[in-house]
Amino acid sequence: MPLSMHQASAPVFIRTLSNLKHVLQLGEAHATARGFDPTLLVQARLTPDMLPLVRQVQIACDMAMRGCARLASIEPESVADEEVDFAGLYARIDLACANIGAYAADQVDGSEAREIVLKMRNDDELRFSGRDYLLNYVVPNLFFHCTITYAILRQSGVALGKLDFMGKPA
Repeated sequence: MPLSMHQASAPVFIRTLSNLKHVLQLGEAHATARGFDPTLLVQARLTPDMLPLVRQVQIACDMAMRGCARLASIEPESVADEEVDFAGLYARIDLACANIGAYAADQVDGSEAREIVLKMRNDDELRFSGRDYLLNYVVPNLFFHCTITYAILRQSGVALGKLDFMGKPA
C-alpha cells in the first residue's frame, strides 16, 4: 500500500515535535543542574545573525501546524509568539501536536495535487502541489529549525546525542 499524505505528514510532525520537546527538557535540566537561569538558553543563538532558540521552536511548531492545515484545505490559525521560557515552549509544542493530531486522515489524504499558495512577506507567492509543499517545503523547514535548536543546545554544553533528536525507533 502506498504511503498516504497523512502518513507522511501528521505522525512525522508529531514525532519530530515530541523529540524537540525532549531535547528542550534536557536543555532545561542542564541549566538547572549547573545553577544558571534556563531562560538564558531560550535566547541563545548559534551565531549572531541567526534567530534565537525560542524563534526556532516557534517556527518549527508553526511549520508543522500550518502545513497540516493547508494540506487539509483549512486556513491556518495564527499563534502569538509570546513564549519566554521553557514552560511556554513546551505548551507551544503541546498545542501544535494536539492541533496536528486533530486532522483525520481523510482531511489530508488526496492533497498530493492540491494547489498550495503561500503569500510571502514581500507579496511574492510560492505555488506548490500538495506533495511538493509537504516534501520540499514543510518537512525540510521543520527539520531545519529542530536541528538548529539541537545545535544551539549542544553549543551551550547540553549533553545530547542523535537518539535524543531522532527518538527511539518505533
